[in-house]
Amino acid sequence: MKNLKNYACYAICLLVLASCSKNDDVPAANNLTLHFNNTFRDNTIVLGNATAASATVNTSAEGQVHHFSELKYVISNIRLVREDGTEIPYNINDLDRGATVVDHARQATLDYVLSNIPSANYKQLKFGLGVKTELNTLDQVRFPGFYATAGTNDTEMMWEWGTGYRFTKIEGFYDTDNKQLSIHTGSTVVGTAGNYTQGVDAYRDVVLDFPTVATVGQRAPRVVIKADFDKLLSGASNTIRLSSGTGHNNNATPNIHTAAQMSRFVDNIGGNGTSDITGMFSVTSVEN
Repeated sequence: MKNLKNYACYAICLLVLASCSKNDDVPAANNLTLHFNNTFRDNTIVLGNATAASATVNTSAEGQVHHFSELKYVISNIRLVREDGTEIPYNINDLDRGATVVDHARQATLDYVLSNIPSANYKQLKFGLGVKTELNTLDQVRFPGFYATAGTNDTEMMWEWGTGYRFTKIEGFYDTDNKQLSIHTGSTVVGTAGNYTQGVDAYRDVVLDFPTVATVGQRAPRVVIKADFDKLLSGASNTIRLSSGTGHNNNATPNIHTAAQMSRFVDNIGGNGTSDITGMFSVTSVEN
């Protein structure tokens, strides 16, 4: 009987030690990578000039063929949501450490590594398409890193009139005669210098559920996000037909389309904030 008690105590001690050892092996934090896959429906986009045979061609709901030569957008205000609903913000007020320009032509920008994420199971991702109002000024002193990235010659994610950042920059061609397609979105201002106020707010909060939990701990998961640019013209909010010209309804180039026309593109790719909170984005897989 005494031996049986000793064996029982020994077994309990082993279990306690094993449990402690297991817990000690889990780091307090680890990385989580957001990988952006830019597509037309299920086909990863290949960029190209007007006559490039290799460029991925898409056909909109209106029957217009189109392809892209340039594709960029800003991601910021990132938050991860745990299984219990707790929201973990990621440098949400620091553009240098918590924002990025996804540039389809630059492979390195398609993976954005979130560092020092607390170990936990995560079920949801929230992020901003663009820059929220209170940070959307061209502040070289406060955020020199992001300012430099957004302003480089091959990025050009700043408005020429100097009041804020471009949120998306899409260049390409449409219709069989390859007319210019140039869609730039971002928040606008109204008024005069020194007395500007918010015009159109093009910032959108995107909310994406994970198909399976992302477990941050012993491993650093990779979350694959599809950005389906088929929805640029054929979105949940608007079906858009491109037209070139000088009228208020023409929309194919930024010097022509009005803020109202721009908002239709924004609602398609970033969601309208009410009935659509995903826009063109979805999480296709979580690789733990």
